Amino acid sequence: MSGVRAGDAAPDFTLPDQRGRLVRLGELTDKKNVVLYFYPKDGTPGCRLEARAFRDAYDAFTAADTEVIGVSSDSVKSHERFAVNERLPFVLLSDRDGAVRDLYGVERTLGILPGRVTYVIGRGGIVRHVYSSQLRATQHSREALQSLSAPPPSQP
Repeated sequence: MSGVRAGDAAPDFTLPDQRGRLVRLGELTDKKNVVLYFYPKDGTPGCRLEARAFRDAYDAFTAADTEVIGVSSDSVKSHERFAVNERLPFVLLSDRDGAVRDLYGVERTLGILPGRVTYVIGRGGIVRHVYSSQLRATQHSREALQSLSAPPPSQP
């Protein structure tokens, strides 16, 4: 996979959440760890499984002082419905034009389907871990939790 890797500074961005409020990544990484997960589409079977896995592990993320953020190109309204339907306690961001997906270098699967990639970003904005798997949707939350329990990678 090309794009942002472990040890890189996470590119900053601002996007609207499911309530239409603007969220800036840098403001969050100044205070907390962030798990930023890119997913293809609200309401599809794999994306529901992935969102539920993050939801079910939310207490563990909170205990690790970590904010969970989902990102897809779906609309604010779609994210609002998805969050309510799946009882998601975390933020979903709308990247309508795919600019943030491009900024992170999230590749498409088979050239058409938006990729499923999770970034664990430590306080200060350094990427600690990257996990990419289109088919293992529920593994994304486990990978993120494992990387949060490991010491951060050393900086050169």
